[in-house]
Amino acid sequence: MGELQQRLEALTPGSLTGIRRGIEKESLRSRADGKLSLTPHPAALGSALTHPHITTDFSESQLELITGVHAGVEACLDELHEVHRFVAQSVAPGADELMWASSMPCGLPSDETIPIGRYGTSNVGRAKSVYRMGLGHRYGRRMQTISGIHYNWSMPGLSSAQYFALIRNFRRHAFLPLVLFGASPAVCESFVEGRPHELQRIGDYTMHMPHGTSLRMGRLGYQSEAQASLSVSYNCLEGYGASLHEALTQPYPAYETIGVRNLGGEYNQLATTLLQIENEFYGTIRPKRTIFPGERPLHALRERGVEYVEVRLMDLDPFEPLGISPRTVRLLDVFLLHCLLAESPDDSPEEIAEIGHNQHLVAARGREPGLRLQRRGRAVLLMDWAAEILAECVPLAAALDAVDGGSLHAEAVRAAEASLAAPQTLPSARVLKAMAQDHGNSFVDFIRSRSLATRDALLATPLPADRQAAFALMAQQSVDAQKAIEAADTLPFEQYREQYVSPTRLMPRTMQARAAQPA
Repeated sequence: MGELQQRLEALTPGSLTGIRRGIEKESLRSRADGKLSLTPHPAALGSALTHPHITTDFSESQLELITGVHAGVEACLDELHEVHRFVAQSVAPGADELMWASSMPCGLPSDETIPIGRYGTSNVGRAKSVYRMGLGHRYGRRMQTISGIHYNWSMPGLSSAQYFALIRNFRRHAFLPLVLFGASPAVCESFVEGRPHELQRIGDYTMHMPHGTSLRMGRLGYQSEAQASLSVSYNCLEGYGASLHEALTQPYPAYETIGVRNLGGEYNQLATTLLQIENEFYGTIRPKRTIFPGERPLHALRERGVEYVEVRLMDLDPFEPLGISPRTVRLLDVFLLHCLLAESPDDSPEEIAEIGHNQHLVAARGREPGLRLQRRGRAVLLMDWAAEILAECVPLAAALDAVDGGSLHAEAVRAAEASLAAPQTLPSARVLKAMAQDHGNSFVDFIRSRSLATRDALLATPLPADRQAAFALMAQQSVDAQKAIEAADTLPFEQYREQYVSPTRLMPRTMQARAAQPA
């Protein structure tokens, strides 16, 4: 605790006030009966390719709502609320559609009929669709319909080495936000139909884990046998970059069998490498850098360093209209500050294996009494480890409250401690209790009711006319921007694809210069 306090006191005065955050929230569009909507991305929302705040993730039926960068928690959530209200006003009337309020999907059709995202006829738009086609071939489309919240976070003055230290600690301690905020202990059986799993039946058409926290982050979620062969280290930018570079450039036999194109000439995937592009690499947290148009993310990282981190393990909270509460955001801020300031030794292959083991265990059994995790080769009670981390968060919360005024960060830490002391109050437990009490243990019926309540709440507070007009204008401008991109294309798509996946595009300029020199 002493070293942590010293590092906190060593921060520059502007460090805490300079924290910035943004949110990306995914949500399926479902029909009112709880089944996946198969309609195209609503035209009233503009172009999914170019709209700054409303796009799609994997599926044409999967909205992604994006905030800008904000200095304040409330300002960030206010913007997310505003985008939600515009979507609800634009889609709900007459469409009988809902934004699905859970990370685990609604009732799904057969895998091949889940629509992938479409982004127009430009090369960049086609590449986005082909990439998604590849995801479908590699992992199945059902897995890609899982939704979540990504939380982007930065602090001024941090080096890439400091961000990687934060990332290492976040991965070590990711069990804590999984237990505190996991809200997907159950799923519609259509998601696991024909797949091996360890879930238990509960009611008609519903599967669950009695002590589960986040099936989304477990073995049924964003997992991959192919990616399990990757042992990516987060000890430095150079090593991380080298690991990803190899995965993005080395052919993978199973994906070579799929091929870039099928016999009819249609595209199956962007490349036959282990990863088609950087975003295919799954993880609980990523180092990120804003990219220039056409730039590869790995090149941007290598060239200009880490700019922020993207937290990727947050479930949608079905009890919150926006999927996340202000208190949760503040606890994340405190937790990320702890990850930054706590001692962060280098990781090792053994620890990376421990982290994976702990993640799967907590996702499936995180509320199980007496559950033990692995910590540097030893078994430790999850609750003891969690209590230790939260105790160390107390002075960090006080420091954040000192610059913000009030006591909201301290209250967030106390609420987390109270939730761990009473596991029945955790979101995952509340989901199972509500399903049992009010919905006959039906996951779909419960989430449908929460989705309807959210839609009604959003429609009850319509946007002012000027904000509605501003969003409508933004939608039209995004359509115009897509048309301009399409009109400006000159390269044949295959030439564009080959250039985009070229290994040279992944290298920083110094490596590119060496690669260009004659042997």
